[in-house]
Amino acid sequence: MVYLAWILFLGILTMAFTKYLDRQNNPNQEIAIQYDVDKIAEVILQANRQGHYLANGNINGQAVTFLLDTGATHISIPEKIAKRLKLTKGFPMKVSTANGMITVYDTRLDSVGIGAITLHDIRANINPYMKSNEILLGMSFMKHLELIQRNGQLILKFPP
Repeated sequence: MVYLAWILFLGILTMAFTKYLDRQNNPNQEIAIQYDVDKIAEVILQANRQGHYLANGNINGQAVTFLLDTGATHISIPEKIAKRLKLTKGFPMKVSTANGMITVYDTRLDSVGIGAITLHDIRANINPYMKSNEILLGMSFMKHLELIQRNGQLILKFPP
């Protein structure tokens, strides 16, 4: 009985520590939303310990995790996630990345959402070389928003 109690205790401790680490990596598991004086929704993101902005969101109604990347021209989706989302590979094209030139595949997303902001018919790339579980949320989405960064927060606002 003592062994069972210890195993149960260690299991609970492991789950709690894993949840703690997940929150450190992505402090935006639940998106904070506020409304300005004009009743326009503002999505407020907290930077993680590395200074990056990760946030839970959705593509075509399915849950994903985004890493906001203003240096990316388009949304870049790892191929394994694109398969889960049932995205269609379009024409291949060469793009320049931090690791050199690669071939990605064009695709269009019916909807992309983060918090109270949802945009439709957004261009993206399927990247067969990305191994991460995060989708790079590039400028094909963010160019439609007003971005305000201060005090470790990033405020996303869809201008009227």
